Amino acid sequence: MKMVQAIIRSEKLDSVKKALEEKGYIAMSIMEITGRGEQKGITLEYRGAMVEVDTLPKIMIQMAVNDEDVDPIIAIVRAAGRTGNFGDGKIFVWPLDLMAKVRTDEVWR
Repeated sequence: MKMVQAIIRSEKLDSVKKALEEKGYIAMSIMEITGRGEQKGITLEYRGAMVEVDTLPKIMIQMAVNDEDVDPIIAIVRAAGRTGNFGDGKIFVWPLDLMAKVRTDEVWR
C-alpha cells in the first residue's frame, strides 16, 4: 500500500475531487493548509500599499491506496489540477506499512 499526498490549488479542489470520484477513488482526507514553493509567495496591493504574502492557501489531499492505483491517481490529479502556472502543486508518494479500520477489525498490510 501507498500513501498519496497531493497539494493543489484551493480553486481546483472540486475538479480534482470530482475526477477522482468518477474513476472510483472515493476515500480521501482533505485539509486546508498554507505553503509556498518556487514562487516564494506573491505581492498584493492592500489599501494602496504593496504587501508581500509569503505563504498561500492550498489544499492537501491524502489517500491510502493499493500500489497499482498510484499511477492512475497521479495522472488524474495532474490532469484535473493543472493550470500551467507556478503554484499548481506537488504530489508525494510513500510506503504505507499498515492501515486499520477503527470501526471493524479489518487490517491491510
